[in-house]
Parts: sequence; structure tokens; C-alpha cells
Amino acid sequence: MFSLQGKKALVVGIANAQSIAYGCAKALRAQGADLAITYLNDKAQPHVRPLALDLGAEIIAPLNVGDEGQIDSVFDQISERWGRLDTLVHSIAFCPAEDLHGRVTDCSRTGFQTAMDISVGSFMHLVRKAEPLMPDGGCCMTMSYYGSEKVVEHYNIMGPVKAALESVSRYMAAELGPKGIRVHALSPGPLATRAASGIDHFDELLNRAAERAPTHHLATIEDCGAYAAFLASDAAANVTGEVHHIDGGYNIVG
Repeated sequence: MFSLQGKKALVVGIANAQSIAYGCAKALRAQGADLAITYLNDKAQPHVRPLALDLGAEIIAPLNVGDEGQIDSVFDQISERWGRLDTLVHSIAFCPAEDLHGRVTDCSRTGFQTAMDISVGSFMHLVRKAEPLMPDGGCCMTMSYYGSEKVVEHYNIMGPVKAALESVSRYMAAELGPKGIRVHALSPGPLATRAASGIDHFDELLNRAAERAPTHHLATIEDCGAYAAFLASDAAANVTGEVHHIDGGYNIVG
């Protein structure tokens, strides 16, 4: 129904083969997109590079979003090799463990600022860098979770952080819409990813989600990838600013 042949996509946030970002990268590549894939640091590189090579990524580069020089380097490589960018997938979130596991009320100022900068501010910054490389439009996506909308036990400070991420996505969608640049937040149900494993009692959260969802199935990285590939396509050119639930209907159940 649609093709991404010739499209250029930057995927940020792959940690391993269970990452949502990897599911997105696989789906984008399957539909024909050319990929630029980043890894966090030297420790992450052995886990990410083989996946990137298997997908035929044309650019593989380190990217710690707290390092302005690395951000510039990635976009310089994209500009030099491709001259444009069609799709940005941002799948990054972080909060210091002591703040993640505590009450929202007790979250330290430093912990909150760190969580907001890495989880939200980095998306804003990457979109800002992508904008001039999208003269003919494009699609920018990030990852959220239902804990942004309702209180989810043990999700703690990441709930307000993800709420901010969704709001930022809507505002950027409104600002960039006239340029044909769409901005989305994908909101899958809980997945057994490396990032999510830091949440207390995460296995209980997975079990409750499967029981509650009308389909009784948890989302997979393949589900997320398929949706991301559609949003990146020209078939979704008039869709923007949404939070897309990929959760077996979990969000509709009271």
C-alpha cells in the first residue's frame, strides 16, 4: 500500500534487539528506507553496530544527546551523505534511578531536570536540527506511554515527563505543519525493553496490561515498527500531532 523507497531515516535510541527503536528501524528498512543509526557510547556499540550493519545502515555513529558535538556530527554526516532527511525516530528516555523509584513529590530538582532534558529536550533539539533537512516535509516521531495520561503505579516521575513530551509533540506539529513536517508520539503498551526494566515491579505491570487490554496481547516492537513505517510514508502526509496508542486497546478500558 505504501513504499519508503528512497526515503532517508535517522533512528535514535537502539540499545539492543529488543528496543522499540530497532523494531522501527527494521520496519522502515523493510519498506525501502535508507537508515542512519546511532548508538549511545562505546559500551553500547557492540550491541548496536551488528544490528545496524544487518539492516544495511549507511550511517552508524555515536550519539549521546547530552553532547552537542556528537549531535552536530550526526547531522553533518546526514547532510553530507544525503543532503536531506525524511524521517526522525526518537526513542530515548532517562531518569536517575533514585528519582525514578521514588515519589513524584520527592523527585530532586536535578533528577527532574535530567529526565526532562534527556527524554523531552533532546527530541525538541533533534527536530530543530532535522527541520532544515526537511525542505519538502518529513515525519518526526517519539515514544510515550499511557502513564502520561493516567497515574500508573510505579511509573512515577516518568508520567509527568511523558506528558510534557506529548505536549511538546503537539506544539511542534502545529508549528511545523505548514512546512509539511509531521510530529507524532507513539504510545505503546508496556514492552519488555531494557529501558522499561528499570521500573519497579515491571513484570506485574506487564501481566496487568495483558489482562486488561481487550486483545489480551502486549504490544511488540514489530507492532510499533509497522505503525511508524506507515506514519513515515506519504500515505500519512495529512496526519500529525497525535498520540498513537499501540496497546491492544488498553487505553480505552476504564
